Amino acid sequence: MSSDPTSSVTGRTIGFFGALGIGVGAMVGGGILALAGVAFAVSGPSAILAFMLNGLIAFITALSFAEMASANPQSGGTYTYAKKALSLQVAFGVGWIVWFASLVAAVLYALGFGSFALFALQQIPSTGLSGILEFRMLPVLLAIAAIGYFTFSLTKGTGDGGAVINIGKLIVFAILIAGGLAVFVQTPFTHITQSLAPFFSGGFSGVIAAMGYTFIALQGFDLIGSAAGEIKNPEKTIPKAMVGTLVVGLAVYLPLLFVMSTVGVLPGESITELSRENPETVLAVAAQNYLGAFGFWLVLIAGIFSMLSALQANLFAASRISLRMAKDRTLIHHLSAIDQRFGTLKRSIWVTCGIVALLVLILPDVAAAGAASSLIFLITFALGHLIMILMRNRGYATSKTFRAPFFPVLPIVGMIACIGLALFQAIMVPAAGIISLLWLLIGTVLFVSFFVKKAEAIEASEQALDPDLFRLRGLSPLVLLPISNPANAESMVFVANALAPPVVGRVLLLSIVIPSTEKDDIEKRLISSRDVTQYALKAAFEAGLRPDTLTTIADHPWEEIERVVKVHNCGSLLLGLSGLNDFQTNQNLEKLVKHIRSDVVVFRQPYSGWKITEARKVLIPVAGFESHDPLRARVAASLWRASQPEITFLKILPTNTSLKTLQKNNLRLSRFADLIIPGKTQVRIIPNDDVVSELIKQASEHDLVIMGLGKVGDHEKAFGHLALLLAEKTDTALIFISKK
Repeated sequence: MSSDPTSSVTGRTIGFFGALGIGVGAMVGGGILALAGVAFAVSGPSAILAFMLNGLIAFITALSFAEMASANPQSGGTYTYAKKALSLQVAFGVGWIVWFASLVAAVLYALGFGSFALFALQQIPSTGLSGILEFRMLPVLLAIAAIGYFTFSLTKGTGDGGAVINIGKLIVFAILIAGGLAVFVQTPFTHITQSLAPFFSGGFSGVIAAMGYTFIALQGFDLIGSAAGEIKNPEKTIPKAMVGTLVVGLAVYLPLLFVMSTVGVLPGESITELSRENPETVLAVAAQNYLGAFGFWLVLIAGIFSMLSALQANLFAASRISLRMAKDRTLIHHLSAIDQRFGTLKRSIWVTCGIVALLVLILPDVAAAGAASSLIFLITFALGHLIMILMRNRGYATSKTFRAPFFPVLPIVGMIACIGLALFQAIMVPAAGIISLLWLLIGTVLFVSFFVKKAEAIEASEQALDPDLFRLRGLSPLVLLPISNPANAESMVFVANALAPPVVGRVLLLSIVIPSTEKDDIEKRLISSRDVTQYALKAAFEAGLRPDTLTTIADHPWEEIERVVKVHNCGSLLLGLSGLNDFQTNQNLEKLVKHIRSDVVVFRQPYSGWKITEARKVLIPVAGFESHDPLRARVAASLWRASQPEITFLKILPTNTSLKTLQKNNLRLSRFADLIIPGKTQVRIIPNDDVVSELIKQASEHDLVIMGLGKVGDHEKAFGHLALLLAEKTDTALIFISKK
């Protein structure tokens, strides 16, 4: 089972009923009570059909999500699945949208609570409160108060669904449905037909509009995946809980809507007119029509508690998504902090609840919040179907996990339905589309400005520690490895293995034969090329690689390497050089680095036949945290995976650096090193004004140095003064990495 940062701290403490409670808490009650009036207003009684169609789309979507969550039981939901199957940048976009979806859903339910609570207070006879209750911003203030309460409660406990509230509101809905059916069987058939006519008062477009407004009411099952890292026996529990959530939700929604639109309206009235007059509390008025004051108050109480439980569930899920992203450095790492006393995600919860409170002030309208939330969830569900298809095609789901039936027809149908409904919703409610675009724009700016470099290094390490991620993402990295010395082939192949992981990576072994006019000389060269290729192939097979080989004839080897890199579109070039200080070699190397669009890795071995797996002490100098090279992280992680050497991250600072700055750098470097190779590295911060001498001294005490190079400019060399001195003054094995 995959490791998860949440489960490692809090443990897998949520069982089936707890997981079901998360879904039911988010789905049942809040959505239908807040948005049924909007649905009936635009479509009339056919809102029942809209909920049925939404239920079908949600059920298809739940099957895809159940497969992904059971195969990958880590907290984070759709973001976690996207990180497995897609690129880091796309995964961030998915996570950013999913996080926002839960945030906006929380806004919807917070505003819904404010509306229901205000309406309930208005029914209490009191002259002293009349002035206060007429205050226009009172629903918003009540919403913020509810958010504040859950901010406090979630930082003190698990918040895994609120079992008492869920059971209570299900009992209330059962009473409302049972009472409605009891009245229904006694109601004349003519009254029933009149109340349902016209069934399609808004036409077919009205049904689609109602689907768009209310799709959020079927959201809830996906939040179970957001807390997957805390669920016991997730392979079996998650699919059952997701499907169970939908079954419970539809078992409440459909009969409740039916009785409300039939016996809930007075003779001569229609549910359409009633909804337009009372858009936010139509179900309370309808319940009063067939159950009297008891039904009226029953709906109000159910509405208040339903909104609260849905608000809690979405805040809970959003905090788990932000935690997962913070762990991957696609959000600020402070959000991943765990409260030592309560074992809760205190900072993540505070930030999540703070954003929701801010959005409540910006969007003080239930219909607008519902439309925006539905649109965003439809987008994330469409992405979920796509990710599930990619995962299945790349062999991620196993026989031990739940598998969605009728693949790939069902996920394709679900994806098309979600995209179509999202587009319609964006056209019908332009504000929802504008809100979504603004959030994506903000996320893009933040990601590019603050998160992308650290996240890429962590991603590179994860790929090295778990090469299967390349296959899941459909990647096939091609590394060009020119070979000339058979004795060095084994270590060269190892580094190629780090750049192009086994099974999924591709390595192209290049042997260049320099032509000669002498027959005997050319035969010797061809035999030498054959021998070195054969030795390199043997080493590659033993490393688990299945390389291609290419033998070319060229007068100028450096130019030939450049040509092959461009023709084969190689992602990385690995060169083995015995000396970097030779002027001609240095000039050719600088020219090559500037002319090609590939990463270049130069490996200087201390002597012929040296094996990299024999390196017991590895040094990784770090100049700046923001420019840390992902390839360097990948090589280090691969080396750890193969031979578990002692790896030290080193940073050299001026001697006048304050103690506070030294401690801060030590903390940052320790945190970063732990993300590259968790719990298996050492960190050293050394004050010294002579960086070159100190680095040479430290390098001489280690077996291997892995060093990133600066960016190459028109007037800047890839191999600067420091790199050349390190090569000249030490006999240590060196790996220099130049990022394209």
